Amino acid sequence: MAFKRTTKVEAGFSMSSMTDIVFLLLIFFLVTSTLVNPNALKLMLPKSTGQVAAKATVSVSIKHYTDTDTFSYHINGDQTPVRFDQIEGSLNALLASEPDPTFSIYADETVPIREVVQVMNIAKRNHYKVIMATSPE
Repeated sequence: MAFKRTTKVEAGFSMSSMTDIVFLLLIFFLVTSTLVNPNALKLMLPKSTGQVAAKATVSVSIKHYTDTDTFSYHINGDQTPVRFDQIEGSLNALLASEPDPTFSIYADETVPIREVVQVMNIAKRNHYKVIMATSPE
């Protein structure tokens, strides 16, 4: 006696579970990509209306003379300018006894970013923290 099967086996599969996995992977990579910190220098940029917990003991001011396109560097608000190659030695002498060496950078609006980054590189070489000073709004 030959029994015939009334239901047929379907050879397909559902893609809904595969799309769920791809969607979850997409969300995972989007969330983890925002956690990557591309900053090479540790900067504490204070808000214009707030305050920073770290207190800078030394300040470096960069002034831009637009008529001659030259720059002058002043340490701790001293009126006599310091050459750029003397800044690192002066900072090392002033911050040698500090347990958490931090200095602040005061730059004119017209100072190009490359001049500020050169001072930040001094901080990176010597493992100093930098506070970028801003004016209140």
